[in-house]
Amino acid sequence: MPIKIAHDARPQVRTLLVAVALSVLLWFIPFAEVLTYPFRLFVTFIHEGGHALAAILTGNSVHSLSVHLNGSGEVISTQGGFLSNIIVSSAGYLGAMLFGALLLVAVRRSVAARFVLMGSAAFVLVMTLGYGWWNPFTLLSGITLAGLLLVAAKFAGRRVASFLVSFLAVQCVLNAIFDLKTVFFMSSPFAPNVHTDAMNMAAATGIPALFWTLVWVALAFAILSFALRTYAANKSTPMQEDLPFEDPTDTI
Repeated sequence: MPIKIAHDARPQVRTLLVAVALSVLLWFIPFAEVLTYPFRLFVTFIHEGGHALAAILTGNSVHSLSVHLNGSGEVISTQGGFLSNIIVSSAGYLGAMLFGALLLVAVRRSVAARFVLMGSAAFVLVMTLGYGWWNPFTLLSGITLAGLLLVAAKFAGRRVASFLVSFLAVQCVLNAIFDLKTVFFMSSPFAPNVHTDAMNMAAATGIPALFWTLVWVALAFAILSFALRTYAANKSTPMQEDLPFEDPTDTI
């Protein structure tokens, strides 16, 4: 079903399309990964932060959060029950997708981009100082990313800040999709035995990792579809219809 773009959404949709185009273009530029490396680390913090937050919300304790030089990450937490394990294991890829979707919806619904950047910085900083302080690279990269986001929130103009939020959202969404593609191939019965979130799910439930990967892919695209439809909708739709009588304070 096609998405109808509201008239007042078109400027922001153009900004989003530019962010998508730039992201795709960077894939084909040699050594462009140097430019996108900070964004990759940001997405890893969001992914691992999703695991950590889910663990806390399901009554578990988080022992550590690590982000590595190659862009991978790891969260070590206590093991809860069956439902807790499902939520925590699913909160990485789906958390990154949901975070990207929330960035899009927040800016579309007139939340100032600088507040979104400040909130993102706060999340990264809390996860870093709360659970990654023991790891030198995690500590350095987390503080640096949070600092850069705060500098952008403070000094960037409105259009630049809005574009940066859109670009961060695109990075979260695209990385979640391509990471899920990688996990899909790793979950094949013929693939090497590699530790992944899907393997954690398989160990906790006895259901093959490939099944969980397909469930995550379906949920990720459902989240993305909802976010795009919200992004393209008219944000000035009234909350209620006009009342069928005159205001009593009106004078004739």
